[in-house]
Amino acid sequence: MIRKLSPFRVPRSDATTTSLTKQANRFSVAMADKTVERQRPAKQGVLGLASSILNGRHPAAQLIPLTLLIIDAVLCVLIIQKVPYTEIDWKAYMQQVTQVLSGERDYTQIQGDTGPLVYPAAHVWIYSVLYIFTDGGKNIAFAQWIFAILYIGTLVLVMSCYTAAKVPPYVFPMLILSKRLHSIFILRLFNDGFAVYWLWLAIYMFQQKQWSIGVVVFSLGLGVKMTVLLALPAVAVILFLGRGFDPAVRHLVRIAQVQVIIALPFLYKNIWGYFGRAFEFSRQFLFKWTVNWRFIGEDVFLSKPFAFTLLGFHAIVLWSFITKKYLRVTGMGTWRVIEPILAFNNPFGPRDQTNIARAVTPQYILTTILSAQLIGLLFARSLHYQFYAYLAWATPYLLWRSGIHPVLQYGLFFVQEWAWNVYPSTPLSSFVVVASIAATLMLVWRRDNEEYRPVKHDWAKK
Repeated sequence: MIRKLSPFRVPRSDATTTSLTKQANRFSVAMADKTVERQRPAKQGVLGLASSILNGRHPAAQLIPLTLLIIDAVLCVLIIQKVPYTEIDWKAYMQQVTQVLSGERDYTQIQGDTGPLVYPAAHVWIYSVLYIFTDGGKNIAFAQWIFAILYIGTLVLVMSCYTAAKVPPYVFPMLILSKRLHSIFILRLFNDGFAVYWLWLAIYMFQQKQWSIGVVVFSLGLGVKMTVLLALPAVAVILFLGRGFDPAVRHLVRIAQVQVIIALPFLYKNIWGYFGRAFEFSRQFLFKWTVNWRFIGEDVFLSKPFAFTLLGFHAIVLWSFITKKYLRVTGMGTWRVIEPILAFNNPFGPRDQTNIARAVTPQYILTTILSAQLIGLLFARSLHYQFYAYLAWATPYLLWRSGIHPVLQYGLFFVQEWAWNVYPSTPLSSFVVVASIAATLMLVWRRDNEEYRPVKHDWAKK
């Protein structure tokens, strides 16, 4: 039987029908996708842009440091105008400087309301200049403006070091969020502000491979306060790997030479009196001022076994970081590196030295110096509030290098900040101070940081 076709129907094969069906399905899916895309919340686009900026993938990320600097500069002005100055050490500094400017050069005879002069010579010369510019220390308001400029200048250096180490912009806001740090600089006028300025300038110079300038300014920081000595082992390693054995020795000698030059008037008068006061390692600290060890009790705090225990742990942890982290970049066994050094020889050949020097990147330098400093602060005999100047700008970087989630980075930062703002310190706040430093250090230790991965040696060509 023959099927009668309508003049209005076009006969189609099964293949044609299937093809048209597939096209219709694809069209429907495409239209559905477009509909979903149109309906997608605009906030996802905003979040994506914010993520790109905060992680440094967008050109606008370059504006974050400058914006933060402007905000912090305004904040410094408001602090000076609105928050009362608190007298702690400024008057004593001026009393001690007055005696020096009057001709006294015996460190054992220089006194102030808070006790004898216990800081190295660079502190004396810096505060002598401040004495002149502040009318004998009476114009405290002008001194605060000087310290505000010092604070912003140091912050510029810190941000420059972070930028050289390729730190993402989302970390930078932590640099301006510390209440205690603003207080140390602007409301207390502590000499730690100058010490950390020279320290960060030294770090920046090392990152730029300006080794000679770096060691001089590092020594100036050490000449302000002995706390900078905590970073010296890391500086020695960096000089050794970045410059080689002989140049490193010369640079370390230059650090000592600067110390001698700035202290010459005092050394000539009483050399042992100067070193005994300016670099007094046996100083007995008062329990009432401790920020970190209040939770252990006064009897333990004042005991010699506790002091020796801290010293021992400091040496062990620092040695572990040197051998397992800092020297790992050499790609050689620890003993193979150290044995020639003990014989005053360079363990690296010319080709090895070149490869290793390239591995001493800005990130390597910053991680090494700040972690060594953190080790010293963790096992310090006693930390006072002004010591936070050495920690506040180091913590954000080290938390970032630990690799933990940004939310946890900010969480640990604010927990630490809370503990340092409790006054007077309590057993709980002091425990948090120690625990936060220890946690940061352990997080850095557990991570296989890129800056410490061994260089490759082509042993076959040797």
